[in-house]
Amino acid sequence: MSSSTNNTRPHRLMRLDLWVNARRERRARKHGKVPVIVPSISYGGKGWVRLLGRTLLMSPTDRKFSSQDPAPFAAGQVRGWRSFTSVSAPKETVTVYNEGTEVARIATDTGGVLDAHISIDLPAGWHHITLETSSGDRAESPVFIVDAAETFGVVSDVDDTILNTVLPQPFVAAWNSFVRSEYARLATPGMPGLLDRIRRAHLASPIIYLSTGAWNVAPALIRFMHRHLCPRGPLLLTDWGPTHDRFFRSGRKHKETELRRLAQEFPDVKWLLIGDDGQHDEEIYLAFTQEHPESVAAVAIRQLTPGEAMLAGGRSKAEKHHAVSGVPWVYGGDGGNLYHQLKQINIL
Repeated sequence: MSSSTNNTRPHRLMRLDLWVNARRERRARKHGKVPVIVPSISYGGKGWVRLLGRTLLMSPTDRKFSSQDPAPFAAGQVRGWRSFTSVSAPKETVTVYNEGTEVARIATDTGGVLDAHISIDLPAGWHHITLETSSGDRAESPVFIVDAAETFGVVSDVDDTILNTVLPQPFVAAWNSFVRSEYARLATPGMPGLLDRIRRAHLASPIIYLSTGAWNVAPALIRFMHRHLCPRGPLLLTDWGPTHDRFFRSGRKHKETELRRLAQEFPDVKWLLIGDDGQHDEEIYLAFTQEHPESVAAVAIRQLTPGEAMLAGGRSKAEKHHAVSGVPWVYGGDGGNLYHQLKQINIL
């Protein structure tokens, strides 16, 4: 939230949203539900970690909806609306342990979202940090520590880039997100394979998934990527609902903010930016390459099919940018096509 809105009265829809959530929280606690932690994959560098996750009010049997088990249901049983009926545990204190030693205590926000920068020194590679709520619920948070010498990384969009969502059209997006079975969702052609090949070529590099989706859908996205063999990596999502001054949160602003943050956190890393031409990815990536050309290795844009573009409300109006500030751009209709082009420019 920008400083210009911190001192203004919240948007009336946001006040209504907070009121509804408070009533749901009281009702959930009255029925015996307690705070549990649903961790997401976190990341960090030398001496620090950005912890990501969410606290929800659940009964013990509800724990099956967490991201701890990537495939807890038989096909056809999980509907998208379940992700949006969970009750958040706002302002919940989460205790962080590393190898049994307490290292931090963090409060989640009003939506139960855990997004905190803590000081902790871990060697490069994968680790697990234990998170505990006030109810005693514990879960392991996977953490990827980027080596200080690493100079390459990947930032990939999710919707219509990896996951066939057709997100911009409200009614189609609502059907895909809320009604269809989670197991009916399809991967875009060749994109999981492209990411897997990138992982094999750059084993120590971070792969970060940047989406305009809400934190509510994080467990479902983790299960989707697990089923389609996408490389593990942090999900950078946004909160659900209105803000102080907007009817709904700006997905574009979220992506721009996260890209700038990654450039600051890893100044020596050049990122391969992967997206699609359905809406704003080209414009966002173009602005970032102009602002931080030293932080971009290349841009890969997956081109939507004519049918997908129609459902998505058309393609972006950006031109094909083969080189902006010395940054190469490649375009292709599927992951295989993008792979061959990235190989030609020595990214893979």
